[in-house]
Amino acid sequence: VPFLFSSFAIKAVSRAAYQIVFEVRRQLRMHPGIMEGKELPDYSACVDIVTAASQKELLGPGILAIFSPLLVGFGLGAGALGGFLGGTILTGQLMAVFMSNAGANWDNAKKKVEDGFLGGKGTDVHKASVVGDTVGDPFKDTAGPALNPMIKVMNLVAILAAPFTTVELGGVTALRVSIVILSIVALSIAVIFSKRGSIAEESLAIETKQAA
Repeated sequence: VPFLFSSFAIKAVSRAAYQIVFEVRRQLRMHPGIMEGKELPDYSACVDIVTAASQKELLGPGILAIFSPLLVGFGLGAGALGGFLGGTILTGQLMAVFMSNAGANWDNAKKKVEDGFLGGKGTDVHKASVVGDTVGDPFKDTAGPALNPMIKVMNLVAILAAPFTTVELGGVTALRVSIVILSIVALSIAVIFSKRGSIAEESLAIETKQAA
């Protein structure tokens, strides 16, 4: 789950970043005076993009954090839920530290190269460091820090649901099956939502929208 959650977050940053790139290109194309210092950019358009993206892209990770404990608890029982939470906390903590440190190292490596190390700007080393920093930013600023609230949400959902995972009276079994099916459907929607569209398809959609 922490790995899947991290992939959701990184993909979300990628989509939002490309929307910003195309908005900046649109403004530079429509208003050449921006590059000449004669016009001010429309900063509010970029703010609107990242605000809307941050809210929209929260759907997939939120579904994952809420329904994965329900799936394990009602599908496999309270014991499995405890082990699931233990594994999530352990791997999530290690993943968060790894991503924060790796992202910061990639960022610092680019700054070091730009200060003149290994040839400085314009070299292949600098190009490689820019690629590393592009991956490092969502690592250290988004996916890594977001793992902690993910673990908290999962723990809260699990604690609330745990007492009901041990009940086997009357029609409760049918209810458990229904919750399991609902959780599988919700998690499938989250994965599909995260994987929607390639970068090329996203860029084409943005360009079409801007042209219209």
